[in-house]
Amino acid sequence: MPGEHPMEPAPAPTLTAVVFDWAGTLIDFGSHAPMGAFVKLFQRHGVALSVEQARVPMGLPKWDHIRALGRMPAVAVAWGERHGRPFDDHDVDRLYEEFTPMNVEAVREHAALVPGALSTIEALRQRGLRIGTTTGYNRPIMDAVLPLVKAQGFVPDNLVCAGDVPQNRPSPLGMYRCFLDLQVWPAHTVVKLDDTVPGLMEGRHAGCWTVAVAASGNAMGLRLDDWEALPPAQRQERLAQAEQMLAFARPDFVIPSVAQLMPVIALIEERLRRGQRPAP
Repeated sequence: MPGEHPMEPAPAPTLTAVVFDWAGTLIDFGSHAPMGAFVKLFQRHGVALSVEQARVPMGLPKWDHIRALGRMPAVAVAWGERHGRPFDDHDVDRLYEEFTPMNVEAVREHAALVPGALSTIEALRQRGLRIGTTTGYNRPIMDAVLPLVKAQGFVPDNLVCAGDVPQNRPSPLGMYRCFLDLQVWPAHTVVKLDDTVPGLMEGRHAGCWTVAVAASGNAMGLRLDDWEALPPAQRQERLAQAEQMLAFARPDFVIPSVAQLMPVIALIEERLRRGQRPAP
């Protein structure tokens, strides 16, 4: 009838897409590529930085990551002593320009898919799901990564890099870009998989289901062979510590790695059928 609003299309009753983070989630078990680059970057400027310190802001876009490192109390003091002035955003700009080529070289050595990633993606696509990706890496870094993962058999349906949207993680804008690229909605039919708090918050702020990976990512920080060599009791202890680090983001689910995702997908689809939604 004239004057009536058109009927809103019925939302999808099942999942439509899974959006993956890259380092520590899909590739680079333990998320090692950026760590050495950050340490060497600050060493170039006369400031000591440990790998443990470098890991703290992981998940943020790399410009923001460098700024967060420079604002750490110990780093800020060391910078002031070395340079005679506080660390500021001009320093961030300069260090970021140096960091990108350093990280491009590093990612070439750390682009192996996490075990189980390819079979999981194939299973998701068999269910008709789109495969999106977001990352804290910028385009030049991902330009080095994409051919390496393509050679391993993976090509994503989209890619949102740091700098592609006005505000990056933990804002939801990267996820909104994924919705547009993948042509999927509503948000509760999309899953975000990530190994860092900012990346998980990106998914939560967008209204998606969030799944944290605790063993393969930054929270654990072990290479694959070191992880597999841990005695069972120590492995469980380290896993519990990593899960506690990720708990700040309040993910809907926590799994060791992408290899364990498919049972969670089945659980989420069952919850959707019961009318349940992701944690707000």
